[in-house]
Amino acid sequence: MDVDSLRAYCLSKPGTGADFPFGGDVLAFRVGKKIFALVALRVSPPTVNVKCDPFLAMELRERYAAVTPGYHMNKAHWNTIALGGGIPEKELRAMIDHSYEIVLKGLSRRAREAIGAKRAD
Repeated sequence: MDVDSLRAYCLSKPGTGADFPFGGDVLAFRVGKKIFALVALRVSPPTVNVKCDPFLAMELRERYAAVTPGYHMNKAHWNTIALGGGIPEKELRAMIDHSYEIVLKGLSRRAREAIGAKRAD
């Protein structure tokens, strides 16, 4: 998956927006006002940080060399993924979906209702 495909996939999720809160080098994807993915654009290869359940995060790091603890993030809850690092696109999409769902569940009911989502507990 390249950066353009990742951008399109993230923006296809309900209630998602994108901005550059840390300057032009890092693209943030948010649901509501909370970040679920950060793309480092000026590194080679580009990377994406996604939120993750801590146990799954460790499993993914063991399974894929391209998945490392979140760069500049809480290492227990975030992974950094090198794009083009051999992770199948289906798996990368699942990681993005997981991050989106974690953040979505953390939003208030009002915020979820504003974007048309219901809490799935």
